[in-house]
Amino acid sequence: MGWAIDVIILLPLGAALALVTLPRAGSASLSRPLALGVAAIEFAFAIWVAVAFKTGNAHAGFQFTTRQSWFGPLGISWYVGVDGISLFLVAVTALLFPIAMASPPVRNSPRAFYGWMLLLESACMATFLSLDAFLFFIAFEVTLVPGYFLIVGGEGPRRAYAATKFFLFTFAGSAFLFVGIIFTYLLVQGHEPHGTVDSFNIVALARGTVNLPVTDQDLLLVAFGIAFAVKMPLVPFHTWMPDAYSEAPTGVSMVLAGVLFKLGAYGILRWGIFLFPLAAVQLAPLALTLGVIGVIWGSVVAAMQKDLKRLVAYGSLAGVGFIVVGLFGFTSQGITGGILEMVNHTLVTGALFLLVGMVWERRRTYAFSQLGGLQRATPILGWVFMVVILADLGLPGLNGFIGEFLVLIGTFITHRWWAVVATSGAVLGAVYLLWAYQRVFHGPAQAVNATLKDMTWAERVAVAPLLAAIIFIGVYPQPVLSRMEPAVDHLVAHIEAADPGFKIPAKARGHGTFVVPKDQVVAVLGASGPAPGGAGSLKTASAKRGAK
Repeated sequence: MGWAIDVIILLPLGAALALVTLPRAGSASLSRPLALGVAAIEFAFAIWVAVAFKTGNAHAGFQFTTRQSWFGPLGISWYVGVDGISLFLVAVTALLFPIAMASPPVRNSPRAFYGWMLLLESACMATFLSLDAFLFFIAFEVTLVPGYFLIVGGEGPRRAYAATKFFLFTFAGSAFLFVGIIFTYLLVQGHEPHGTVDSFNIVALARGTVNLPVTDQDLLLVAFGIAFAVKMPLVPFHTWMPDAYSEAPTGVSMVLAGVLFKLGAYGILRWGIFLFPLAAVQLAPLALTLGVIGVIWGSVVAAMQKDLKRLVAYGSLAGVGFIVVGLFGFTSQGITGGILEMVNHTLVTGALFLLVGMVWERRRTYAFSQLGGLQRATPILGWVFMVVILADLGLPGLNGFIGEFLVLIGTFITHRWWAVVATSGAVLGAVYLLWAYQRVFHGPAQAVNATLKDMTWAERVAVAPLLAAIIFIGVYPQPVLSRMEPAVDHLVAHIEAADPGFKIPAKARGHGTFVVPKDQVVAVLGASGPAPGGAGSLKTASAKRGAK
């Protein structure tokens, strides 16, 4: 089924190119149905891959891989595939894009809007699925172009400034990524005892990076980390975010907050921690500190906003902080929780921006001073808004709870005090989210607010898939977790194997025992078939001695 991954990446790209060829006279009427139809097919392929994905520790490596030489002299190839870490990021991306393209309607230049959205979807999918560093970088960079034009094509008064700031910040961050990739390739070549590594693929690079001096690994991880921190965005690299999120149209805000920032979080896990596990362990206190600051700073600044959309934008910083705390906890629970929080944040933040857009369509303002008392006129909108807020707060039974619980309990095992401080984010989140809900839907209402229309059937259909996913993951997360855990367990073992002094407690591991020699851990992570130790979960030889 490797061809299915190729289709997921190339189908939106082909549709975007097809939109360019449409005659200008008929493009307004054809662009929307073509884009939505392609996005629906894309979602169907993503669900098919998720259902066909094999679970169990024998299938912890990459599945549905396709590899074709692209530029042979440098070992650059079209190498794509999916594992438990990227699987559901692909699925929620495929879910969010058609909803973002459908609601609310686009009034200006629909052909350009849908064309850029399809190109952005293709680039995001390629970023999540690339297993070649050079291909990953190209996909990562391509997202900047449609992102810029989608923001500048909005209706906000400062949209040009916001789009330029977004492009310059993320482009500057990507320069660090490019330098990091090139130097990683060259340094790995120079330290290979038996010839050179002529490949940019992630497994070949990971085999070589373990032989690099610690100082080199630290510098390379910092270069990768800056690029990904800007993209997330992580405090203090976040200053482009509020303007971009608030000035963009509703559908673009959904994608920026729901998908684009996941590229950075996914990158730091896949291309940062995996390639430089020893450096990641050493720099974990710094990353955890920035994550905790993001949780508190984002919540406090969000509570001070007088604009509903900017409040949601700043609130996403707290979600970024939680994800970073989970990823750098280096436990199976913490990393699984961090990945699940990426998925949850896509669903919840996407739904919040969609609902905020519905408020805008009715009142043409985001100012709290102009809102209030909407509950009587729009009871269904208010009910849906409350469900999404409760999911964001981590209410048991909704998707936010299991992700935050795994992050905090997993990080508490290895980095206790950072987990304790991050817990305050749950309290601070309740402050700004519930207060925002109160100011929008309760209290005294202006006369115009009493005449507003409730959610239309089209709006209910648009938000329904997000609500269904929020409730499903909250009630029955096992299908998601069972596909994530094997890849995460192997990654945790890879981190421990790289640093013999770093011992992960037994309670922070997966289930069972999957004994793999230390020098074979990377090979297992890159394999698509059974690993060389039998069935069960992974323990390295050094971890086994530590357990004894």
